[in-house]
Amino acid sequence: QGVLLPGLGTFAMVQERFQGEEEVLTARRPVFQLSIDVACLQELTFPTVVIPEDVKIKPLNYRWLSRATSFPRHVVEDCVRDTALLYSFQLRNGQHLSFAFKDIGVLSCQDGVLCMRFYHDCVTGLESKASRVALLHT
Repeated sequence: QGVLLPGLGTFAMVQERFQGEEEVLTARRPVFQLSIDVACLQELTFPTVVIPEDVKIKPLNYRWLSRATSFPRHVVEDCVRDTALLYSFQLRNGQHLSFAFKDIGVLSCQDGVLCMRFYHDCVTGLESKASRVALLHT
């Protein structure tokens, strides 16, 4: 399952098979597919992430966010849109700030590479049996 963050990208959970020492392991791991306009990124590079077609992508649940934050839905929608626009604008202007997602990870730029770094707890929370394999590949 995945969630589309308009103007920024898509978070998803994918299953991958990895060859272990004695067996093939299947591990779930989080991925982030950036969807910021490439023209905004100028001299930055970013890893190409392909989310498989069988992963169901849902829009961000503004109704749930509205209830969780006690803000009206239109305020939440405006805030998400404006935050994504502001981050894109900062990248375009060479301000390589980090963008933190609570309990998920940080979208950051290091040495000209823009990438999502997932928190340990996010990765291991998705997968307990093969968490070390998932961590190594995330």
